[in-house]
Amino acid sequence: MPLYPEIEPYDHGLLDVGDGNLVYWETCGNPDGKPALVLHGGPGSGCSPYPRRLFDPAAYRIVLLDQRGCGRSTPNASAYDTDMSVNTTAHLIADLELLRRELGIGRWLVWGVSFGSVLGLRYAQTHPEAVSEIVLTGVATGSNAEVALLTRGLGRIFPEAFERFVSELPERERDSNLAAAYNRLLESPDPEVRARAAQAWTDWETATIPAPPRSVERFENPEFRMGFARTVTHYWGNDHFLGEGNDEGAVLRDAHRLKGIPGTLIQGGLDFGNLLGISWRLQQAWDGSELVVVDEVGHNAGAPGMGEALVAATDKYAGLRQLRTASSAAPRNP
Repeated sequence: MPLYPEIEPYDHGLLDVGDGNLVYWETCGNPDGKPALVLHGGPGSGCSPYPRRLFDPAAYRIVLLDQRGCGRSTPNASAYDTDMSVNTTAHLIADLELLRRELGIGRWLVWGVSFGSVLGLRYAQTHPEAVSEIVLTGVATGSNAEVALLTRGLGRIFPEAFERFVSELPERERDSNLAAAYNRLLESPDPEVRARAAQAWTDWETATIPAPPRSVERFENPEFRMGFARTVTHYWGNDHFLGEGNDEGAVLRDAHRLKGIPGTLIQGGLDFGNLLGISWRLQQAWDGSELVVVDEVGHNAGAPGMGEALVAATDKYAGLRQLRTASSAAPRNP
C-alpha cells in the first residue's frame, strides 16, 4: 500500500507542560477522525512530516509533537543551561496526558518509532484506558541490555569505529556504561569537550547503521547533534528512567499490562535490535499483538517496504471505527 499524499497541519501550538517547558504539537487530517498519536524516536529526534503520510487523512485525526527538549519545543537540550532533570520518561508520559486532555481526546491509537516505541509502550502500560491500539516500528523496550548491545556489543561488528568511539573517553571510563560516560562529557562546562563528545557519539551512531547509505544529514547540524547526543545519553545512561531492575527491561516485564490493546509490531529484518529478539519476545508476551518483519531493512521507518507495512497497519485499525469515506479511496501518491 503506497503512502498517503503529503499534508499540512490544520492546527498547532505550544503547550505549557510546566518546569519551564513548552511542547510543540500539531494536528493533521480529519478533525473528527479517529485520534492517533505519533511518537518520534531518539530520544531527541523531534517529529518530521513523514509519519503524517502513514495515516488516511480522511479517517484519522493525526497528532504529532516534539518531545521535551527537541524540535520546536523549548528550551532545547542543545543549550547547556537546559535543565535535563525534568526530562524523564515520567515527565514525557505526563506531557502526553496533558496534551490528550487539552485536545479533548478520550482514547487514541499510539504510533511509535525506536525510542517512541519505548515511550508508547510505557504510556500504554500506565494509561491503558487512553490507548485504543498500538503500532510500533524500530521496536525497542529501553532495557539496559539493548543499550549495552547498541554501544559496547556492536563493537565486535564495527571494531574500527568502536575504537574511535571509546578513544574519546578517559581511560578509566572505557569499561563502564558508555552512554553514561558520554553523558558526563556532554554535561561538561567546557564547550569544546561537549562538542567533541557530540560529534563522536553521532559518528558512532552513523557507523552502526546496518544498511547503506551510512550517512545522517541531520547530524551535520551542530545544534541538532548536541541536543540529540545529550538527550540520548541522558536516557540511555539512566536506565531510560524506568527504575531499578531494568537490565532485561521493565517494559518487557510488564507486557501483560497491554492485554486487551491490539498491537502491530513492524520490524526491519536487519535491525540490530533483532539480535536480542526484542520484538519477538515482546510479541510473545503481549496477548493480542502481531509481528510483521520487513526483509532487507534496518532501523529505518522510511525505508522501502516499511512505509507500506505501516500504512497497512493504520488502515486496518481505521476500519475498527468504520471511518472510511469516499475521499479516502481516492488515488494516492505512488
